[in-house]
This record gives sequence, C-alpha cells and structure tokens, in this order.
Amino acid sequence: MDQHHESEIAEGLRAGDVNAWRRLYDAQAEAVWRLVARMMVTDPTAVGDVVQESFLEAARSARGFDPQRGPIRAWLFGIARRQVALYFRRKHRQAVATADVSGDAEDKAAVDTSPGPAEQMEAVELAQQVRATLTRLPTDYELLLTAKYIQGDTVSQIAVAERATQEGTRSKLARARRAFRQMFTKHFPQSKEYTS
Repeated sequence: MDQHHESEIAEGLRAGDVNAWRRLYDAQAEAVWRLVARMMVTDPTAVGDVVQESFLEAARSARGFDPQRGPIRAWLFGIARRQVALYFRRKHRQAVATADVSGDAEDKAAVDTSPGPAEQMEAVELAQQVRATLTRLPTDYELLLTAKYIQGDTVSQIAVAERATQEGTRSKLARARRAFRQMFTKHFPQSKEYTS
C-alpha cells in the first residue's frame, strides 16, 4: 500500500468512514492472518478467532489511529500481537484453573500424549515452559519477546510497531530478557541450561 493510499485510509478511519475500514481490511487481512498463524503455531485452530478479535479491536480504536506514529500495518500488527498474547494468557489461566480444580497440575504439565522420540518430547516441554514463562511476564515484555524471538522481527521493526526509538527498544528488550531469565529459572529450575 503506497503512502497516499494509506493516508486516505487513515483519514477515513479517523472520520469513521465504513469504506475506509473495508479498504483497510482488504489490504491488510492476509498479512494479519499470516502473522497470527506464525505466532500461534502451537494452537492453529484458534487463528481465525484471534484474527477476528484483532480486527474488532482495530475497529474499536480506529478513530485514534495516528499515521505520524507509524504505518497502518505496524499499528495492526501491534494489535494482533496483543491479541495473540491475550489469547495465550487466557488459555494459560484456564489451564491453571482446571489443574487446580483437579489437583494434579504437575502431572498434566508433564504429560505429552504425542508419540515421538525423547528429543521431540523435550522440545515440546521446553516450548510449553517458555510460553508459560512469557504469560507470567508483564504484557509489554511478553509482546516484545514474542515479536523478537518467536515472530523474528528486527529491533527496527519492533521500534516502528511500538512507536519507540531503536535504542529504547534495545534497552527494553534487555530488561525483558533479564525478567524472562529470572522468571524461567524460578519456575523451571531444572531447565537452567536453557537460560545460561
């Protein structure tokens, strides 16, 4: 989408123009879908729901979009990342609540029903531990680490999406990594080799 087209859509969004919203959806829906699908590789059945929630949240906040703070795609990607994080946070809380009710939280977390070699099971367990640790962090740290290490975004891409400087993003990323390491070793001390 060129800058002129994006400016027209931005003006339409701020004015509440339904046609601007349709043009935005037509131009960006596929990119948002791909982003969410990559982030939700462990739960692909929920991708459609998260994409829908992302666009609903974008619709609710469309009048506040400011093109001076970054491009439309970065704004939408930021919303989608937050919706993915919220989804996993809700899912984690539901799993903890269910495990607490049944009284066997540790047994459920350790069971992996998929067949495969020991290495595959260890990878699945590590992915679960990483996801669980991310959901325990403040949301901004969770989103930042997800963007950098799961999504594969560069510092400059994250800075644009978060409407921050690259230096500020690097600094916040360092704090987020420290918080992740501390949380991970606190909850999964047997996995210290991962954080060293």
